[in-house]
Amino acid sequence: MKLEHKALLFNFLGFAALFLIARFGIGQFMELPRLYLAIGAAVFATLLAPKFAVVRDAGKEKLMMKWIFMKSPKEL
Repeated sequence: MKLEHKALLFNFLGFAALFLIARFGIGQFMELPRLYLAIGAAVFATLLAPKFAVVRDAGKEKLMMKWIFMKSPKEL
């Protein structure tokens, strides 16, 4: 599997996990219309999900992860 595909898959999985947790977590405690729950969960997941990218350095490709809770990007 190419690194670009892995980065795309990891971005999706991170977003999807946080989206589902937020969607059902907020829905459990607050009675809001479904559209507002989905929009709020999407914003929450977009801001908190880790970002994965492929970096080309000196002819080598590296998979890097940046997250709001980490100071610097981490190589995977």
